[in-house]
Amino acid sequence: MADLPTHTIVFEILTRLPAKDVGRSKSVCKQWYALLSTQDFVRIHCSRSVVSSNQRVLLIDDLTCSVRPIISNNNDYGPSSIVTFPFHHQNNDVSILSHLNGLLCVCLNHTYELLLWNPTTTAFKRLSTPDSHGFYINNLDAIGLYVDADDDNKVLHIKRRSGVLGVYVYSREVDSWRNIPFITRQEYLSPHFNWSAGTFCGGTLYFTVCECWIGGTNVVICFDVNSEQFKEISFPPVPSNGMVQGVLVNVKNVLHMFASTDMFEMTIDLWTLQGDYWIKVLSCPPIPPISLSLWCDITHYVTNGNWFVMTKLGKLFTIEMDMKPFECFYPVSWFRGFKGAVFVQTIVSPSI
Repeated sequence: MADLPTHTIVFEILTRLPAKDVGRSKSVCKQWYALLSTQDFVRIHCSRSVVSSNQRVLLIDDLTCSVRPIISNNNDYGPSSIVTFPFHHQNNDVSILSHLNGLLCVCLNHTYELLLWNPTTTAFKRLSTPDSHGFYINNLDAIGLYVDADDDNKVLHIKRRSGVLGVYVYSREVDSWRNIPFITRQEYLSPHFNWSAGTFCGGTLYFTVCECWIGGTNVVICFDVNSEQFKEISFPPVPSNGMVQGVLVNVKNVLHMFASTDMFEMTIDLWTLQGDYWIKVLSCPPIPPISLSLWCDITHYVTNGNWFVMTKLGKLFTIEMDMKPFECFYPVSWFRGFKGAVFVQTIVSPSI
């Protein structure tokens, strides 16, 4: 142990500290500040931070924005901490579009601007530019966060406007946007299709793309983040004669989908992606009509085998994978009464 360099010991210890403690440690001395600011330190600290104990729930209503820890033992939240937005907003008009490694991509609804924000460190970066990049229109555009092979944090923006259809990538490293081709069926970029937010899994961003019509086309669009190529894979083989919705979740770097069909005689199946094909994991019996007050959102997976879900009142529930208590749960892609996300506390910066 005496032969182990002091620098290595300090590095190993500090990469295991909570994110807020790392921030405080930067003020110890110049050497520590330089060490804790390196990309190698941030990358390793982030990889060690992605654990269930570092998960937090961020909730935004008309009056407040709060962050709460998740208590997995009793499926509830811990005490809330009020968060002050570090950027100008109007009446909490902030929508969270995507999250990855502690960074949130948010939209300011009164200006349509996109920002990258780390609510743990409070740092943020505006992505809007004078030439109209980085502006988001709800119900038309789609956003996905990812990290490429060079550890560059990027934002994929599917932009769908009248006469302006395109795909753009923002690079944190070079702080700029660029256009890339969308080489698959162009009709998916029309307003007749609803795009989900992107789910990053195994070097690929996945989007569900569902036609607005009952019985319409439902597909999954895959974006390989290193080759920057798009391709289409089929939706799980669910009935197409009613309303269909798929909620994508990354489970230990394997893509899963909760697929719900219909609204009145609803069924929910869990599928996992193997190659380009979906394998059914489990299903539940048809669900009778349910109250809107029970609508909730599947938000995250934790290592004890449970799925966390969020109701409109912010209460946390759990679906245990070895059981089938689905009767009270209806997966949807938005919060009722709250906007928010489950994120991991990290020191990842929105800018270089």
